[in-house]
Amino acid sequence: MASYQITNLLEKMTSNDKDFRFMATNDLMSELQKDSIKLDDESEKKVVKAVLRLLEDKNGEVQNLAVKCLGPLVNKVKELQVETIVDTLCSNMVSNNEQLRDISSIGLKTVISELPQNSSSLVPNVCQRITGKLSNAIKMDDVSVQLEALDILADLLSRFGDLLIPFHEVILSALVPQLGSARQAVRKRTIVALSYLLTTCSNEAYNEVILILLNGLEKPQNPGTIRTYIQCLASICRQAGHRLCHIDRVMQLLNQYSQRDDDELREFCLQACEAFVQRCPEAIKPHIPSIVDLCLKYITYDPNYNYEADDGEPGFQMETEDDDDEGSEEYSDDDDMSWKVRRSAAKCLESVISTRHELLEDFYRQLSPALIARFKEREENVKSDIFHAYIALLKATRPADDISRDPDAMDDIPIQIQLLQEQIPAIVKAVQPLMREKSVKTRQDCFLLLRELLNAFPGALGSHIDQLMSGIHYSLSDKNTTSNMKIDALAFVHHMLTGHNPQVFHPHIQVLVPLIVNSVFDPFYKIATEALSVLQQLVKVIRPLEMTTTLDFAPFVPELYSCTLQKLKSPEVDQEVKERAIACMGQIISNMGDALQQELVTCLPIFMERLLNEVTRLSSVKALTMIAASPLCINLSPILNDVIPALGSFLRKNQRALKLNSLTLLETLANNYANCFEPRLLQVAIAELPPLLSESDLHVAQLSLVLLTTTAKKQPQALKDVHNAILPEIMILVKSPLLQGTALTCTLNLFQALVQANLPGLTYRHLLAMLMQPINELQQNQLNKQAYHSLAKCIAALTLQMPSEAVTIANEFLLGIQSRRSDYHLIFYLLTIGEIGRYFNLSSIDSLPQTMLNCFVSPSEDVKAAASHALGAVAVGNLAYYLPFILKEIEAQPKRQYLLLHSLKEVISSLSTSKQGLDQLMVSVPTIWSQMFKHCECPEEGSRNVVAECLGKLVMVNPEDLLPRLQQALKSDSPLMRTAVVSAVKFTISDQPQPIDSLLRQSIGQFLFALQDPEPSVRRVALVAFNSAVHNKPSLVRDLLPELLPQLYSETRVKKELIREVEMGPFKHTVDDGLDIRKAAFECMYTLLEQGLDRVDIMQFLEHVIAGLKDHYDIKMLTYLMTARLAHLCPAAVLQRLDQFVEPLRLTCTLKVKPNSVKQEYEKQDELKRSALRAVAALLQIPKADKNQHLLDFLTLIKNSTELQPLFESVQRDSSSIVHGIGDSLSMDQS
Repeated sequence: MASYQITNLLEKMTSNDKDFRFMATNDLMSELQKDSIKLDDESEKKVVKAVLRLLEDKNGEVQNLAVKCLGPLVNKVKELQVETIVDTLCSNMVSNNEQLRDISSIGLKTVISELPQNSSSLVPNVCQRITGKLSNAIKMDDVSVQLEALDILADLLSRFGDLLIPFHEVILSALVPQLGSARQAVRKRTIVALSYLLTTCSNEAYNEVILILLNGLEKPQNPGTIRTYIQCLASICRQAGHRLCHIDRVMQLLNQYSQRDDDELREFCLQACEAFVQRCPEAIKPHIPSIVDLCLKYITYDPNYNYEADDGEPGFQMETEDDDDEGSEEYSDDDDMSWKVRRSAAKCLESVISTRHELLEDFYRQLSPALIARFKEREENVKSDIFHAYIALLKATRPADDISRDPDAMDDIPIQIQLLQEQIPAIVKAVQPLMREKSVKTRQDCFLLLRELLNAFPGALGSHIDQLMSGIHYSLSDKNTTSNMKIDALAFVHHMLTGHNPQVFHPHIQVLVPLIVNSVFDPFYKIATEALSVLQQLVKVIRPLEMTTTLDFAPFVPELYSCTLQKLKSPEVDQEVKERAIACMGQIISNMGDALQQELVTCLPIFMERLLNEVTRLSSVKALTMIAASPLCINLSPILNDVIPALGSFLRKNQRALKLNSLTLLETLANNYANCFEPRLLQVAIAELPPLLSESDLHVAQLSLVLLTTTAKKQPQALKDVHNAILPEIMILVKSPLLQGTALTCTLNLFQALVQANLPGLTYRHLLAMLMQPINELQQNQLNKQAYHSLAKCIAALTLQMPSEAVTIANEFLLGIQSRRSDYHLIFYLLTIGEIGRYFNLSSIDSLPQTMLNCFVSPSEDVKAAASHALGAVAVGNLAYYLPFILKEIEAQPKRQYLLLHSLKEVISSLSTSKQGLDQLMVSVPTIWSQMFKHCECPEEGSRNVVAECLGKLVMVNPEDLLPRLQQALKSDSPLMRTAVVSAVKFTISDQPQPIDSLLRQSIGQFLFALQDPEPSVRRVALVAFNSAVHNKPSLVRDLLPELLPQLYSETRVKKELIREVEMGPFKHTVDDGLDIRKAAFECMYTLLEQGLDRVDIMQFLEHVIAGLKDHYDIKMLTYLMTARLAHLCPAAVLQRLDQFVEPLRLTCTLKVKPNSVKQEYEKQDELKRSALRAVAALLQIPKADKNQHLLDFLTLIKNSTELQPLFESVQRDSSSIVHGIGDSLSMDQS
């Protein structure tokens, strides 16, 4: 902005016309907010002087605008002018002009909020100038000046507390006396300022203030001072609880004062207890029982009301309007402060429940009945807090429940769930009358509690539906009910319908249907949307297609259909309502279409209209998929000829969800309606598939393959152009390293369907030649390993459809092996013979076993691995013939033992997946077991690992006999034997239910206590097994955690006896033999973190995480992930140890790589710094973390570093996703 423009504005700012002054000030503020404005020294002075003068303007609007100008102004002028602004405002603060004092106070707050935190000299200077003047103002007699000064000082301390450390003594001398002020407002603001100060002050100053408060409480004081001191302690704890180390003394005083006959004092005592519970989790732990007792005592404290009289009159609270009026008069007694005591007790209990999950069982025995009994509370706000305390209890139950109720523990219901189950009748009895109260807040709390109950214990309300129906009816039919109330009631009904057996609702359908239908026509779109969602679920309940019921659904169909049709046809409804109406109508036709034959002619064309509308097409595709998949075989002929081409066009759209759902619908139509439309229709859609058959999106490719397979089976004529367009893309996909699992299975199914379809040019031999073409055209080994396996499996899949070709093809490939062609030919032939031999008996080929054994001596490791795999696969096809051969060779060929063991592992793994295979394998288990045990102590680690896996898989086959043998072998004197045995146990732990699970639960402790083994190798595999158990079946180890965790933590420490020096030429290299064990231990801790910490002492856990931050590179990377996760899971505990987290993170970030280091070292250090900064970003998400001095200093260091600042900015952008989704984005392999 040019200087003449500034001069022009300044002239107008002194105009006698208030409008000129206002507009000029407004223009100045607009200019100051632009980055481009530059002011010279003279202009700065003039602008500052003009703005400060306008603070005294007679016009209020001009004054307000001048105050707003101060914010951008302090960021545009030099330090000297900022000091002028501050000095002037501080002087005005003590002016006799009240209006000027007020406007200057606002101005100072504005300046403080706009001061840049990273300024090296400006902020300290400003703080210095303000602090002394504020301290003096606080000591003045004028209360309004005191209040404003305290407010500003609190703002200053909250933003720049660390910069005020030199002035803390002066500030304290001004603040502490004000705790005894006669004015309550002064005392309250003093408490706020003190709390902020004690967050950053020295330990000496902190302890000085705490001791003043405690000593004051221990001496006789007037009630006002006692209340102030207790409030002050609570406030300090909320801001700086991690520093409080006087909990025992404080709690003794609180227990003492809570007994006094002073309701306000009791309230403050309970609020202080709540603060200690939230902010000092470890220190308060011994006092939790006394706090709970105190809360239970005062949650029932209502001396002015007789609940017994009410208990004799059920439903008293909703009898008549007169009763309600009388009640409200009773509640409005201004002298009755007891409700505040009860409310504080309820809030404190909620904090206790939320922070002490390890006491859940005790809470259900002690707190749950007491809280349920208090649902009758007369004061609405207190009642709401009691409900929220109980909701916290249910929420605390849910995570622990999810952990323990893994598939292996369906019969092992946790004790807290059992206790909750026993109390459900009492909960329902207490809630039932409250669901019909006039208070909307109470009813909303009822529905919220019941929903949380269903989250904690699905199906809990099945036998209580009839008791809840009147409350549901009341909230949905009451004309005075608020929109939010109706939405909450509908959400609960939806939750209830999805979480119970449909038959429990059948007696109440006649009540539910009219209620929901009426809600569908509610003018508020959110209610209509929720109602349609409920209606859709209700349709599935009225006529569930997966079971037979006695309910006659026909009478309800017309009302459900006409209601939904009205919404479906209406052009004015909201987008959400449209989508819900489409889904609901799809469900109605899917479940009740046989009763709507005549209506389909009207309804289906509407679906077609919606399908062609860009906004509603995705919802329409999903709804039509439901209809097409219905077992009722709905007649879709009116729209099929239009739907299929539309779906084909959707496959070209750049909308993934639309592609996926369109492919699903096309496949469903091809499967169920192939006789209802011409092949040419489907051919048009098939023509759009080639670009979708790509490894770039395997899910889309997979659904495309499924569609092609169904088409080949149902309408092969539609695959007219498959040679030119489809098969080349499929061959590219087959060669992809990403084609595995379900996508590969879908590819195999397609090849089988193509053989069966008998299409011209797609015979067995044609397809075989096509699959061999990539191998025959190879000039050198250009294919990835997975491609060989995929091609081999495809050929085997084809051969399954032509059994007569099996031996012929195997012989042809065997000749190829014997002719000693290139390695890639050998790999392909071996794997293909193996896959064919998996399904066919190839024992008639006499030379096959020896030919495969000859490949074991190939110089190529890939050929050896293929031969090993193939021999095992062939053995699956004729176990009786090949297994004795493999076992004999294991003994006869020590040099080939490793490969032969892999062949055996392939046999066991393949046969263990089916009932038929297990029956075959069971006969040979004793023979295999005895031979494997001989090799548990073989010197080669690779062979021992394979033996351990074979043993583990065999135990799964016959756990009753073999698991005790493993236990016995654990007593062996040989460390190698113990290592193999513990390692074998890892392979018995699966994330799916297994017959071994009940036996494993009884014996897992014996294997995991190998963590105490003197041999490091045994301890390492024990940690791996422990990790596997925690990850796959947490219930196996939950009760053992108190004994296992100390041993786990022991393995996280660096052990000097495992560190040795190795000479490498002229250099000495340090080798840490304990690194692998420590890494396994930290991986196990990470898994514990992911699975839940309900049985873990979090403070002890944090100690070892902090130690890991200073360890080796690999362990640092793990502990950075853990730090980020912990900051999200238990922020209060991390906050207490924040100083200890910050220091090692700072050391990593400031570490310099040696100048002569290789490129990899620089990259390694860069990644380490990025991970450390991600952890810092996560720590910053913790409430109050930005008040920690060590963290603030570290942030200043980062911002002043040209290297760290850009790194930190990049990781901060995604810090939210790292904190909340670390399990998804950064999860480790837990296998």
